Amino acid sequence: MNKFTKILVVVVTCLAVGYLSGIVTRSSIETWYPTLIKPSFNPPNWIFAPVWSLLYIMMGWAAALVWNEIESKQEEVKSALILFVIQLALNSLWSFLFFGLKNPMLAGIEIILLWLLIYETFIKFNKINKFAGYLFIPYLFWVSFAGILNASIWWLNR
Repeated sequence: MNKFTKILVVVVTCLAVGYLSGIVTRSSIETWYPTLIKPSFNPPNWIFAPVWSLLYIMMGWAAALVWNEIESKQEEVKSALILFVIQLALNSLWSFLFFGLKNPMLAGIEIILLWLLIYETFIKFNKINKFAGYLFIPYLFWVSFAGILNASIWWLNR
């Protein structure tokens, strides 16, 4: 597979995971989520879809760049991509916990684990391909913000 095909495969996979996560959130965003007390820094609902779409594209691009290094750094690449898949699954799980189960506390605990795995993935990606590491930085910042937002929502609605 050439570099472009790898990028396309992983980006489409990430966007598909995001889309499936979005299915879980849709009904709760219209019914349950508006009933919650939210902090003053809560962004408007419309911002989440474009931000997450961009982040999924950047994540996929980063993973494909790392995947492209498989010939020269096989063990490091495999390890990094395993972490990538785990953090992507945890990313999706957060939506289910927060919106599907309507459980901000459990989602808050899970987002800490997610953040740690994103950070570890960033470290491994950065060692393999600097640009791939840089592509993960906005994701790390956004999930940091999401963690603060999640904790605030839990605190205000406990």
